[in-house]
Amino acid sequence: MRTSDSTDPVIHIDPTLCTGCRRCAGVCPVDAIEGLPGEPQTVNADRCVICGQCVQICSVYASDWADSSPQAAAIRRQERIRERDMPADIGEPLFAAYYSYNLIKVADMMKKPGQLRIVQCAPAIRVSLAEEFGMPFGTLTPGKMAAALRRLGFDRVYDTNFGADVTIMEEGTELIRRVTEGGPLPMFTSCCPAWVRFAEIEYPDLLDHLSSCKSPMQMVGALIKTYGAQLDEVEPANIYSVAIMPCTCKQFECDRPEMESDGYRDVDEVLTTRELAYWIKQRGIDFMNLPDEEFDAPLGQYSGAGTIFGVTGGVMEAAIRTGYELLTNEKLPKLQLDFVRGEEGIRVAEVQVGELQLKVAVVAGLQHAYQLLDRVQAGECDYHFIEVMGCPAGCISGGGQPKLMLEKQKSMLIVHVNRPSMDTMLHLRCANRMRTLLSSSCTMNFWVSR
Repeated sequence: MRTSDSTDPVIHIDPTLCTGCRRCAGVCPVDAIEGLPGEPQTVNADRCVICGQCVQICSVYASDWADSSPQAAAIRRQERIRERDMPADIGEPLFAAYYSYNLIKVADMMKKPGQLRIVQCAPAIRVSLAEEFGMPFGTLTPGKMAAALRRLGFDRVYDTNFGADVTIMEEGTELIRRVTEGGPLPMFTSCCPAWVRFAEIEYPDLLDHLSSCKSPMQMVGALIKTYGAQLDEVEPANIYSVAIMPCTCKQFECDRPEMESDGYRDVDEVLTTRELAYWIKQRGIDFMNLPDEEFDAPLGQYSGAGTIFGVTGGVMEAAIRTGYELLTNEKLPKLQLDFVRGEEGIRVAEVQVGELQLKVAVVAGLQHAYQLLDRVQAGECDYHFIEVMGCPAGCISGGGQPKLMLEKQKSMLIVHVNRPSMDTMLHLRCANRMRTLLSSSCTMNFWVSR
């Protein structure tokens, strides 16, 4: 995989606000936060994997600048809002650690005439968006979210879960091929862009161990500009494709040069959960009382595999189920593989898949990846498949999610995202039907060269 030429570091620390508490350095998995205690910190962009965990944990925010006149305080706030590319009227506190916003750019592009505006939404968004509107933690709001996105001006509302189904079918097939035909093993998941960047920086000699499949977001992006363009009888150049993601690294991913086919980027822009919530409020949309609406078909249909992508161990569980049924043509006896789910750390398991004893591992939090990757590098790791997610509990704790200050709140979210299970047969039927349909209609690039 080529290194992105993007020059936007995405993650920043405001030296005028930072107190040097170094809580951000404590959660950074790659030691990219530099500075002495008590002094403003900086982000080493060459090491940063853009996971946004420093943004999530930062608790130092601008006060009302009590030492200034109201007019001077307003000027100082607006200066910082402009630095962050935030809308001028945004009301949220300005924390010392922050990420660059894309909302102004997207809102301007939505006004461009003659284009089809399409949006896709990651599974973790529907579990967390409700908190921004005062609803109980973990309230699932896919119907209200779809309705809100249409009121924001999108012509099609698709679900990244569709891409997750395609990813896991391709990834499960690739795993079985590697196991039966000979490596390289272990195979690593590749859906987390922070993990991919981590591997490029820290272990470039292991890149051929990563799955060649694009992430679900990029899968849907590729489909929108090809199959979706055919469905709507529109030129790909006239499609504006936006993704709503819980992750601060997804914009970096979609900007990578290899995420482009035939001159078109798979995804044009990415907004975080927090940006979407602000946008809905800014437009005066009554989110709480919106009627539930469906995602658009066919790229809004999905099985439970996509839903569990949002939590640690979910990709692994979906892959094991898919691999099992591809190899045996039988249904996996136990429906929920809880042993690969969970929070931060490393978990391992062995699963009987036909005649094969499949050895798997799940890594949640990049700081835990070093010891496992050192073993792979030394040829001492006999696992077949390893899931790596950059954030402590997977996408649900991504850097672009609502800022939760209490550990109890984070735990409640994880509990709620663990609810969905996966109807494997539905997953296989959906994904196989999609693959047949798609392969017969147009050529798409689902894979990445590394």
